[in-house]
Amino acid sequence: MNKTERSSAPSGIDVKASGLPTTRRLNPQKLLLSKWTAATPHDKEKHFIVTGVIQPEPPATRIESIELEAVYSRRVVSLPWRHLTDRKHWLQGWQ
Repeated sequence: MNKTERSSAPSGIDVKASGLPTTRRLNPQKLLLSKWTAATPHDKEKHFIVTGVIQPEPPATRIESIELEAVYSRRVVSLPWRHLTDRKHWLQGWQ
């Protein structure tokens, strides 16, 4: 980026050449039952639903992981919820 260009994205968010940020902000409290599409599907598993938000042992601490269920195979995967913020791997909604 040259000196005359300014990024409109907040600091800490990567921006592609197309102007779209590569990461997104999510509220972990609103993830339950949200729908996601894998950017690169494996074994015909493309669409997923967040079926569980794993609560930490002391309830005052932050949510760290979620359970995603594949719509096609009903296989459940557990992963850190922040992985959903990467647009290279996950797209919000079913596409």
